[in-house]
Amino acid sequence: MAYTEEQYGGVTVLVGAERGAYPYANSVLVRGASETLVIDPSLSLVASAPPADVVLVSHAHEDHVAGLGNYEVPVHVHGGDLAALRSRQAMAADYGLPPDDTSHTEALLRDRFHVRDRPDVTGFADGAVFDLGGRTVTVVHLPGHTSGHSGFLIEPDGFLYVGDIDLTSFGPYYGSVGSSLSDFEASMRRCREIGARWYGTGHQKGVIGGAEEFSARLDAYAAVVRKRDARLLSFLVEPRTVEEIATHRLVYRPHIEGSHVEPVERRTVLQHLGRLRSEGLVTEVEEGRFRVV
Repeated sequence: MAYTEEQYGGVTVLVGAERGAYPYANSVLVRGASETLVIDPSLSLVASAPPADVVLVSHAHEDHVAGLGNYEVPVHVHGGDLAALRSRQAMAADYGLPPDDTSHTEALLRDRFHVRDRPDVTGFADGAVFDLGGRTVTVVHLPGHTSGHSGFLIEPDGFLYVGDIDLTSFGPYYGSVGSSLSDFEASMRRCREIGARWYGTGHQKGVIGGAEEFSARLDAYAAVVRKRDARLLSFLVEPRTVEEIATHRLVYRPHIEGSHVEPVERRTVLQHLGRLRSEGLVTEVEEGRFRVV
């Protein structure tokens, strides 16, 4: 078995290889009296996926759907991510890479993550409830990472799965085409407002017990965004272009290489610049060049 099981009330977390660190992820198994449901069938489920009657996907990224091919049952995702889950080409395009790199990414999705087109997938909306018989799973839309990114509140267990609001030291990721910094921050606030017994993440931080501990970890996670703001403001003591800021890097450490780095940095920079300009902290001193006020 490529995953280990951890029990939280009636919820079973299928902890992925390497504690769910990318390219792996954690999945969730929920059994009711009438149906069984799987959330985010990851790469670790490819070799041995538990049976289920329905599958929910938190968002259309490869590490959360690599095991989906084992399930010929109803599959649901938020409408914001529906196109990307129905089409591997659309999923690859959402990373916003140059054409040659997009083609390479699509091949990687196919060969490494077993992603195939799933035109049968249907969409859900915030607040949708899946009744499994004595146990319910309610959709909590948490956009920002992707436009459709969603969590799931499992009752009566009090288990909130928050997906890729993953509490890692890397911090929030909002660098894809459909990402949004403002939405991500709103989603973190929404998570904080939901008093759960357990909070399950999609990756290596696993399950956090209690609202107080979760809130403390969420504080540290959200602080990464403020650190990026501070890094940007300190760099803009002299006028800089978006390209110069992207090269300076807000997201990735200098040793990280790859075709994804520049597009992600650029999209991240533009979102931070937009917010800091609206707050009156940054101004455009000449066309395409920005500095602190």
